[in-house]
Amino acid sequence: MVSGAPPKKIMVQPLPAILDELEDSIKAADEAAKDARKAAEEARLAGEKAANEAARVAAQAISKVEQVAKQALELAQLLNATLLEAATGVEKKLSGKR
Repeated sequence: MVSGAPPKKIMVQPLPAILDELEDSIKAADEAAKDARKAAEEARLAGEKAANEAARVAAQAISKVEQVAKQALELAQLLNATLLEAATGVEKKLSGKR
């Protein structure tokens, strides 16, 4: 029986050439793994940087909201005091007191 399939490399290629090819493949796989670890570390650092930036922006927004809320409270207190003063003045005039 004659098969038309080409013979396996191991049967026709010298063992040192096969071992060299295997070593090259291992080196390439090691380099790919190093590149993947480096990319993962860069991604982690980028994620941390983005999280820190988001936290900073959120803190600024919260600070602005706190300032606006404080100003609104101060205006409400001023308005309340003014209305109380005006109501007292109107009540005095209506009751004839001075």
